[in-house]
Amino acid sequence: MKALVLKAVGQLVFEEVKTPSPGKGEVLLKIKASGICGSDIGRVFVKGTYSFPTIPGHEFAGEIVKTGEGVDKGLLHKKAAVFPLLPCRHCDMCEVGEYASCRNYDYFGSRRDGGFAEYLAVPVWNLVMGDQSLSYEEMAMAEPAAVSIHALARAGVELGDNVAIFGAGAIGLMLAGFAKAWGAGRVILLDIEPAKINFARSIGFTDAVNNAEKGWEEKAAALTGGKGADIAVEGAGVPPALAGSLRVAKPLGKVVLMGNPVGDMPLSQHDYWEILRKQLTVLGTWNSSYTQKKNDWQTALSMMASGRIDVTKFITHRFPLSEADKAFSIIRDKTEFSNRVMFINE
Repeated sequence: MKALVLKAVGQLVFEEVKTPSPGKGEVLLKIKASGICGSDIGRVFVKGTYSFPTIPGHEFAGEIVKTGEGVDKGLLHKKAAVFPLLPCRHCDMCEVGEYASCRNYDYFGSRRDGGFAEYLAVPVWNLVMGDQSLSYEEMAMAEPAAVSIHALARAGVELGDNVAIFGAGAIGLMLAGFAKAWGAGRVILLDIEPAKINFARSIGFTDAVNNAEKGWEEKAAALTGGKGADIAVEGAGVPPALAGSLRVAKPLGKVVLMGNPVGDMPLSQHDYWEILRKQLTVLGTWNSSYTQKKNDWQTALSMMASGRIDVTKFITHRFPLSEADKAFSIIRDKTEFSNRVMFINE
């Protein structure tokens, strides 16, 4: 099969590799769509994966074309997304179903081969079936969708809440889309890049504010009727977004820290006072819930299937694996505007 193999930092090669065989309790997935996450840029060009060679990619979906020992043959030719985390199942976090906090987890696309390939062997437990009328592209968006839903659930979004989101990139827009579908009263997107603001407005998020411009705080406050946001989400992973989230949140409001920073996140005394004087609740969020009791992945696919959200509008570029150089260049070098870039296999 063909795959994108990371052999060293910055050395991503499109080449022929051995097609995996499904083991006991596994299926062979013919991958149809794989999204490029912002974290993939860091893995490929900055820090690498946990070992080399590795096939990156953790946002993907495909068709089940072969079953391993002990797997129901009825799964053949079904569509499935894949929960990319493989828990150890022995630590204290796994015992209570908090797999995202597993102390010894494995992970498709960083710790083991992932979805930038034509085929992958996947344990049945990691398959997320969903409504079979969904497209492969929609299913491949299940990972960022589940992460967004998890963040909103952590915040406890209620009907009519004003939600402010810092960061209008792929995950910020996804979060905004699900907040609207959840019943938020007003969803305000904030970003410092005019192209992202313009794209957000073009797909229906009219309350988009450039927080690099003078008077942005007043604009954001006006959109909430001067009350402030019930929930503010830091989704950019940069200090100004953290400070901004604390400033736009209303007294007794909630701030959810979602952005994954690449450096330190210092906080001024003034912005620290925002937490104290407004008595803010500050919450962290990480990955998603994936249990029988609470499954953000199934929720995401159900909301897509019901038509409450159209995730395909977030996809701006589609490429075959053979054009990986161009796909990654668009994101890394910003040669043109992009939101979600996806690999499509025929």
